[in-house]
Amino acid sequence: MRNEPMVTVGAVITAFLEQCEVKAAFGVISIHNMPILDAFAVRGNIRFVMARGEAGATNMADAYARASGGLGVCLTSTGTAAGNAAGALVEALTAGTPLLHLTGQIETPYLDQELAYIHEARDQLTMLKAVSKAAFRVRSVETALSTLKLAVQTALTAPTGPVSVEIPIDIQASLIPMPADLSPLPVALAVPAVEALDQLAERLATARRPLLWLGGGARHAGPQVKRLMDLGLGVITSTQGRGVVNEDDERCLGAFSQNKQVEQFLQSCDALLVAGSRLRSNETFKYSLKLPRKILRIDANPAIEGRSYASELFVCGDAALALEGLAERLEGRLRGDPQFLAELKAVRASSRQQLLGDLGPYSTMVEQLQAGTGRDFTWVRDVTLSNSIWGNRLLTLCHPRSGIHALGGGIGQGLAMGIGAAVAAAVNAPRRKVFALAGDGGFILNLGELATLVQERVNLVILLMNDQRYGVIRNIQDAIYGSRHCYVDLHTPDYSQLAAAIGLRHALVSDLKDFAGALDRAQGEPGPFLLEVDMLSVGNFATCFAGPPNSETQAQKTNA
Repeated sequence: MRNEPMVTVGAVITAFLEQCEVKAAFGVISIHNMPILDAFAVRGNIRFVMARGEAGATNMADAYARASGGLGVCLTSTGTAAGNAAGALVEALTAGTPLLHLTGQIETPYLDQELAYIHEARDQLTMLKAVSKAAFRVRSVETALSTLKLAVQTALTAPTGPVSVEIPIDIQASLIPMPADLSPLPVALAVPAVEALDQLAERLATARRPLLWLGGGARHAGPQVKRLMDLGLGVITSTQGRGVVNEDDERCLGAFSQNKQVEQFLQSCDALLVAGSRLRSNETFKYSLKLPRKILRIDANPAIEGRSYASELFVCGDAALALEGLAERLEGRLRGDPQFLAELKAVRASSRQQLLGDLGPYSTMVEQLQAGTGRDFTWVRDVTLSNSIWGNRLLTLCHPRSGIHALGGGIGQGLAMGIGAAVAAAVNAPRRKVFALAGDGGFILNLGELATLVQERVNLVILLMNDQRYGVIRNIQDAIYGSRHCYVDLHTPDYSQLAAAIGLRHALVSDLKDFAGALDRAQGEPGPFLLEVDMLSVGNFATCFAGPPNSETQAQKTNA
């Protein structure tokens, strides 16, 4: 009998991830994940990014997956460490990110006995199920690979999402022969029914002003969307759907659904086809945005039907397959209003100009930033005042993987997500620049990841808008709480000294006439750069943003 070489289960897991085309993973090393990370180091095929905390590592893996279009992978220890990842897993779940979270677990003889074993968490698997699309436990050496295969397939199957897997440390370290079949399981696409596509085409064929609303579920459907646009459909996007259509295409309204002019234009459309979007609350005036009377929907998730807005027809299926089938059926049949696209173009131009006016002194800065980024860049945004006002809408995105933001509304994730996106760019698109927008309130939340940024030498420019406060909360206090400013003013570091101490290039802009020069410095050589804007010196935006507007009250205009 032939003696087969023996390897650890950790090495098998690593070899399987390589077959899944994983080029980079993120995490914090621990006694409860060392067999896997030791195999990473020995095999040398997966770049491991050493985050300073599990929350940051998971945000990095999330952004890596969004930017690359592949599987994100993060590794944590068990117990407290797995709990640290929970908030970032909520973000990945909200965004539908295909992410594999590998967490260690204590030795199997002591599991679930509440012996106060170090690193143990009571009912950890239930916690992980609550913040993940699914969660599994590897229960034996023999089922380790099959469990991982199922987990990856689950993460990548629409509706995609994060999947957590507990792997007890004794199983990770066990020796077994390297399996012959390390190939991942196939990922099935939701194929739309022929009859449903026929009905969809019939309802759209008579439309003279048809509009297509694109969400994140249509990111991979760019060619099909372009074909429908050439047939006469206009486009509007959610923030997740930005870049599916090049935003310099004047047939695309972009993510301007919160503009009242756009709402009026929407009401002039006689059909709205929503593809891969949940029509989220903060993009629809809390579901009161006035949409066309005829709403048609496409989504790979059958549970979306009937949520947020009623639809005349729902087609369950992959967005690319459904839109391709629709385009085939509509070829030569549409007779659009000759004024439709011209009116869309005018509303688009007016909306963008209005927003630039809302920026006050920052409009020139945004225009200079657009000029400095070019077309081939990734735009990562944290939840901050600047993003709420302009980051989610301005800067022209030309690639469906270009826009990455904290969709769930939690602050402090932008720095880590910027690192993950920059690592993805280094592996998959070396020429792509990566910029991350952050506010000082959120930035300090994961400040330890600055060390990761410098150590990994990623090509990331961070635009830090520093007003030394929680700006949106302060504006809400002005609008609702009689300007009682409690718990919003922040003591912030001297970032020039902090950057020098950590070896990070830095520039402070107190007068926006210096912004273009500082941006040139930031991009003048590879590696990370912190570009800080002193908002207290520059002044306020012309628009006071006090939370997502509803249909009656939009952001208030001030000259404060």
